[in-house]
Amino acid sequence: QVQLVESGGGLVQAGGSLRLSCAASGRTFGMGWFRQAPGKEREFVVAVSWSGSSTYYADSVKGRFTISRDNPKNAVYLQMNSLKPEDTAAYYCAASRRRLTTREYDYEYWGQGTQVTVSS
Repeated sequence: QVQLVESGGGLVQAGGSLRLSCAASGRTFGMGWFRQAPGKEREFVVAVSWSGSSTYYADSVKGRFTISRDNPKNAVYLQMNSLKPEDTAAYYCAASRRRLTTREYDYEYWGQGTQVTVSS
């Protein structure tokens, strides 16, 4: 069983930046970030392989968000730049036994989420 804890969310103005962190209680393989805005379904944001050499971004965040991981620390990070009001959502860290996947149902472990609010 792996526990995931996100941190780093907050309120930021449009155009600003935030860095989310996800601490895992044990070794993980593929990692991902998802988000859910009020009244909407949870959506994929980005995924990274265990080595960090492979990543996959949703088109909506490509060029603005960057995922990275520090395996000795069992941590994954999401650097979010040029934030937009439409990025407002609860952001969830997730872990999968698969190498790299964008599919929500491939992720076995989930964090409790951290809120990101971008004001216009």
